[in-house]
Amino acid sequence: MENKYVKQFPDIMSGKKVMYVHGFGSSAQSGTVSRLRKVLCNATIIAEDMPLHPQEALDLLHHLCEKEKPDLIIGTSMGGMYTEQLYGFDRIVINPAFQIGDTMVQHGMTGAQTFQNPRKDGVQQFFVDNNMVKEYKQISSLCFSGVNDEERRRVWGLFGDKDTTVDTFDLFHSHYPTAIHFHGEHRMDDHSYMRAVMPVIRWIDDLQEHRERPVILISADSTADQWGKPRSSVQKAFRMFLEKYQVYFVASADFNHRENMPDIMAWMQEQFDAPSYNHVIFCSNKSLLMGDYLIDTLPCPDFMGTVIQLGDNEFKTWEDIIIYFERMGGQ
Repeated sequence: MENKYVKQFPDIMSGKKVMYVHGFGSSAQSGTVSRLRKVLCNATIIAEDMPLHPQEALDLLHHLCEKEKPDLIIGTSMGGMYTEQLYGFDRIVINPAFQIGDTMVQHGMTGAQTFQNPRKDGVQQFFVDNNMVKEYKQISSLCFSGVNDEERRRVWGLFGDKDTTVDTFDLFHSHYPTAIHFHGEHRMDDHSYMRAVMPVIRWIDDLQEHRERPVILISADSTADQWGKPRSSVQKAFRMFLEKYQVYFVASADFNHRENMPDIMAWMQEQFDAPSYNHVIFCSNKSLLMGDYLIDTLPCPDFMGTVIQLGDNEFKTWEDIIIYFERMGGQ
């Protein structure tokens, strides 16, 4: 069943080219390609069936990059392994199979196989022998060979916390700083795509366009109730904010209890998923922060922007805050 949050975003990557590189045994007819075309409705989505032999696949991808000059490349699993090697472009690698030769052996991806999705050539069956496994090991050994300071700024890694097929988070993070966990399995679905991948695409598009969005600061205290559970509708509000604003969480910086900071960040990621990555601010004086809006349970008269106090007569619940920002329309 299609996730109700999947919808079109005509302003994201508008007029640009996004190239998708599929995983092992898949094709350019995968569900992720359909999802990209629906959500990024004003972008050109480039996707081709990858040749079975890895060197041929990498040669095809280099040709496509030279021909199409994509503004963003997204690769999943095996496609993430290829995508990392396409230096000179902004890239997102999702559950990348950097050790695909070993993965193929461990997960029964050798011998007679069936493609998961239709392919242009009509081929449905293929066979993986030991020589082909060696080919994949050789290609994957080339990963990270072109990493430099420029590339480190251009590659984003997304890793499902329930991925039981590959686990290359630490390997990726040893080369690139932006490694993000999201709630999901190895294969992307509508839920994980909209919650994790789409915000990252939006961040990249904003960076490319030098676009600045109004900033909403959300006090950590306003996100949880007295029992430490997320307040009603806070996650709904957060997802809505992400469409029009830059959103950060603000937590108290009590340096006498610094050991609590990782727990706060972990709680934020558990409740708000990948978009909370690198968006938690620890501060002892909120009036020093720069932002357009501050949502808090306490008054902050010295804050330079608009303060929205959760629990007062005007904003008794998060639903009241949602209505307010719907009327604001992204201002």
